[in-house]
Amino acid sequence: MPDDGGKVPVIALTGSLGAGKTSLLNHLLRVPGARLGVVVNDFGEVNVDAALVTGQVDEAAAISGGCVCCLPDAGGLDGALEKLAQPRLRLDAIIVETSGIADPVAVGRLIRFSGVDRVRLGGIVEVIDAVEHFDTVDTHEAPPQRYAAATLVVIGKSDLLAGAERDERISRVAERVRMRNPRAEIVVAARGRIDPALVFDAASAEEPEDELPLARLLRDEPGEHHDHAHARSASLRLTAPVSPTALVDLLENPPPGAYRIKGRVRVRGPRSERGYLINVVGRMIHVAPLAEPPGVGELVAIGAELDDLAAQRRLEALAAVPADVPDAPGLRRLQRYRRLSD
Repeated sequence: MPDDGGKVPVIALTGSLGAGKTSLLNHLLRVPGARLGVVVNDFGEVNVDAALVTGQVDEAAAISGGCVCCLPDAGGLDGALEKLAQPRLRLDAIIVETSGIADPVAVGRLIRFSGVDRVRLGGIVEVIDAVEHFDTVDTHEAPPQRYAAATLVVIGKSDLLAGAERDERISRVAERVRMRNPRAEIVVAARGRIDPALVFDAASAEEPEDELPLARLLRDEPGEHHDHAHARSASLRLTAPVSPTALVDLLENPPPGAYRIKGRVRVRGPRSERGYLINVVGRMIHVAPLAEPPGVGELVAIGAELDDLAAQRRLEALAAVPADVPDAPGLRRLQRYRRLSD
């Protein structure tokens, strides 16, 4: 279900031709209980990639004849997002697999400023082919600008390289990404097998009744539940209101290795308590009001390289800050992120 005031998170999969985007997409489609919409973009007249996408797709919108970021007025993408964001579909997320020539910066801008009110940008996942990358994408002295747009970088195909060369290539790719984007989350994964928790939340761990049978068959394939780039997490139940100042400090300066922070909180307002949904992905902070403040809230920090002990201490420190009286400056800071999320 949408987790941000009714808005469905839209995650863009970007990367060069043959980088492994479809493999990653198919891996995500195998998540039990996830309801995913998919936009498959193909640069050409025939949607070859759409025919290759298998698994659980509640409704697919294939865009023909052009790159997402080149469509006039973003009409093609907005039309697909409008179709998939219908509340009746109850999607957990929409995944946009872009063409190999798409510019991640432009794709992110199209989603962020989409004319569809029911969606929000949920992240940009850049897939890198460790074997061919420095011959096809990163070929100049300065790192490519596309690195700057990524919230999550997945380095794939490194298993095709020998040990020493593999380690050197992974380090080199990571160093180049960090030069352009120090905050990007970087994971190494064979055949796109990352922990789905880095990308989206499934509303249920159970398989929906109307799921495509093929999805279950795919999940039963040998080895599909192994060799993942696993995420680590830290969490805390919040039985009392939190300080909005301390909360924003946490969101703006997350614990080491935290790629996502999510949850529900309540804070004291001038007249009554207020509830908020919190979603942080990389550098993006989304805050949305809840109809009612939660009786018991929670916050979870997630990351492939998360320092879970440090993260746990940060969450506990947030809960320990006195929040018995309204904090007007903190509320204004929190409200600023609510406005940016609208």
